[in-house]
Amino acid sequence: MIDLNALPLTELFDHLAADGLVDRLLELSRDEDLGPNWEREGDITSRVFVPGYLRGEARVAFRKPGVVAGLACLERLLHVFRADVDFTIRLRDGERAQAGAVAAELSGRLRDILTLERTLLNLVGRLSGIATRAAAFVEAARRGGQAVVLDTRKTTPGLRVLEKYAVRCGGGRCHRLGLHDAVLLKDNHLASAGALAGKPLAEAVRAAVKMARDEAPKDGLRFIELEVDTLEQLGAILEAGGCGVEIVLLDNMGPDLLRRAVEMRDRSGLKVLLEASGGVSLETIGAIAATGVDRISAGAITHGATWVDVGLDR
Repeated sequence: MIDLNALPLTELFDHLAADGLVDRLLELSRDEDLGPNWEREGDITSRVFVPGYLRGEARVAFRKPGVVAGLACLERLLHVFRADVDFTIRLRDGERAQAGAVAAELSGRLRDILTLERTLLNLVGRLSGIATRAAAFVEAARRGGQAVVLDTRKTTPGLRVLEKYAVRCGGGRCHRLGLHDAVLLKDNHLASAGALAGKPLAEAVRAAVKMARDEAPKDGLRFIELEVDTLEQLGAILEAGGCGVEIVLLDNMGPDLLRRAVEMRDRSGLKVLLEASGGVSLETIGAIAATGVDRISAGAITHGATWVDVGLDR
């Protein structure tokens, strides 16, 4: 299976867009703005006020500083809107924009530029906000240690692949894309299956890992991960040789417990990665990274992001 975090941004976007999710999102965005009869009726305001023969230019400008994300969608967006518009990228996704910086320039039929304006700005503003917040989390973590910072599945429904792409633009890493490409065994899974009631934790996890590998998609799984919320659970897994999991998620543990968990893992000699999650914020991530964990996943990167102010200047 392709390692998403090893791909350059351009290749990552192409990979994430390959299954059509991005195009479907852009089509939905077009239809919600222009209506079901968009080909015939479309943007009424531009049609009645702007002559069809007029051509001109516009610039996508950052009103405030931020990390650029979302311009990779521009070519597909023009196609979906059937816009007679050319574009030039001035700042690429992942680059920092200062206030007043021009990220892209558009030229072509003015009606078309005005019609797609809001959808374009919505995408770039939202995704740049996530990229900017991801960069802040990554920087705060670096001040504490070497842990990599990852996103979660706490994303806007329908926007997940683009929001995860935006996290990469900000220097963060992709966790699993969804329930289809990796396994994360949580307490609810084990309890729902009756595993904890009838078997010791290590035995239940080992059986689940074997079944997951047997039923994995043809191109494999990104990883198999287990969530624990006590050091006793972690100890049981380590004493059993890791039970086949590659990552153990330490759920809602404070720095002292996380530090002890790292010591336990190191004493075991196992190459199991430890991931901290739960209650991670810009204020706490540095202390969490200082405990020596390998990974930190934070839903706040996406669900706590605010838009970057981006405008279209004529």
